[in-house]
Amino acid sequence: MENSSKEEYKIQSFDLETQKLLKTALKDPGSVDLEKVSNVIVDQSLKDQNFSREAGRICYTIVQAEAKQTNGNVFRRNLLNRLQQEFKAREETRKRSTQEWVCLVSFICNIFDYLKVNNMPMMALVHPVYDCLFRLAQSDALQNEEEVDCLVLQLHRIGDQLEKMNMQLMDELFNLLRDGFLLQEDLSSMGRLLLLEILEFRAGGWTLSETAQKYYYSEVTD
Repeated sequence: MENSSKEEYKIQSFDLETQKLLKTALKDPGSVDLEKVSNVIVDQSLKDQNFSREAGRICYTIVQAEAKQTNGNVFRRNLLNRLQQEFKAREETRKRSTQEWVCLVSFICNIFDYLKVNNMPMMALVHPVYDCLFRLAQSDALQNEEEVDCLVLQLHRIGDQLEKMNMQLMDELFNLLRDGFLLQEDLSSMGRLLLLEILEFRAGGWTLSETAQKYYYSEVTD
């Protein structure tokens, strides 16, 4: 049963050799080059937003398998080192490619969501995650629907956890979003709708009433 669940990871976009490397890392991390594995996962996450959402789950499984097998953290250390490099270069990435930047944010937020220490999110990731979300809340990013969509998606996924780690920063972030919604004239109608929805989502304790859900999601699909 355990093996069949491992097969569900979406790794079909890789060539066969890389698929084999990842499958081995998931089951027997001690037998593969874990730095190479972490680089493969990060590289793909920056190209493929669907995979960047899946990557957190894969990383979690490899971290757990390595801890169980050797009590080691080689994979996690390599992964966090690479994430740090990508995080430092985030503004260049954004200038080069909005898609790559959105994938990077999605990936960092996924790692925050999945990789826990004693069932708590990693403190080392709290500020980088907030920094990415604050960047997405700046007026130039709010003009771009792809960035607004990414921001709202991450807040849906990890906003509640992130607020528990630092409520003051979440208040500051939502002040920016409220100002953007109320004062920024160059928002698209979809961008405005997404911002209104996330403001309401947090005001409702990180949940939406059934009526609000029907309203927003019928608007989005229309």
